[in-house]
Amino acid sequence: MNPKRITVILAEDHAVVREGLRSWLHSLGDFEIVGEATNGREAVALALKVRPAVVVIDVSMPRLNGGEATRQILAGAPGTRVLALSAHADDDYVEQMAMAGASGYVVKHNSMAVLAHAIREVAGGNTYFSVPISSGLTAALRAAREQGKQLAPPADRLTPREAEVLQLVAEGLPNKQIAAELSISIKTVEKHRQHLMEKLGIHNTAGLTRHAIAIGVVEGRGPTTGNLAADIRGNP
Repeated sequence: MNPKRITVILAEDHAVVREGLRSWLHSLGDFEIVGEATNGREAVALALKVRPAVVVIDVSMPRLNGGEATRQILAGAPGTRVLALSAHADDDYVEQMAMAGASGYVVKHNSMAVLAHAIREVAGGNTYFSVPISSGLTAALRAAREQGKQLAPPADRLTPREAEVLQLVAEGLPNKQIAAELSISIKTVEKHRQHLMEKLGIHNTAGLTRHAIAIGVVEGRGPTTGNLAADIRGNP
C-alpha cells in the first residue's frame, strides 16, 4: 500500500459500476483500491482483514445490506470510515446509514467528482452528505455523527441478527442455507424466524419479504441511472 494514498474498498454488486469506480478513482492518483466486494458479507470480511481508510458501500447489498455491514465494519475496524453510495435520496435511507455509523452518503445521480470529494472528506475525519436533508431527525443524526456520537435506535428496532435473518429470508434462502451462511444451527434460524413474525405481527414468509422491502432491507434491483453512471460510461 502507498501511505500517501487513501486506501479504499469498493462494495458494489454491479460489476460495471464497480469497475468504473475503480478505474476512475485510480486515475485521480490519490486513491488506492485495496479490495472489492460484491455483497455485504464480503465487504465486512475484507474490511476487517485490510482495514482501509474508507469503505464505499452501496446501501442495497445482497446477503447483508449496507446498514448492517456498516455496523459490523465499524465494530471490528473502528479506524475505518464508511461512505454510503445509493440510488436513493430518501431521508429514511440516509437515517438508516447515519444510525449505522456511516460518515457520509452520496447519491448516484451526483458526479464522480462529488464522490471523490466525499471520500477525501470522510478519510480526513469529516462527514459528507450530498443529499438535501429535510427532517429534524436526520439533522440531529448528522449533528450527532459530527460530534462523534450516535442516537439511540427505536425500541422496536430489529437486532443485528434478526435483520440478517430477515434479509436472507426475503432473498429466498431456505433455513439450511441461512444456517450455513450465518454459522448457526437450523433450529436457531427457525427461532429467529418465529421471533421476527411475533415482533412484526407477520404470519408468513411472503409477509416478511414485503416488510423487508418496505423498510429497505432488500429491494427490486434496477439499472443504475444518473450522472455517476454517465461518468462511468464516459471513463472506461
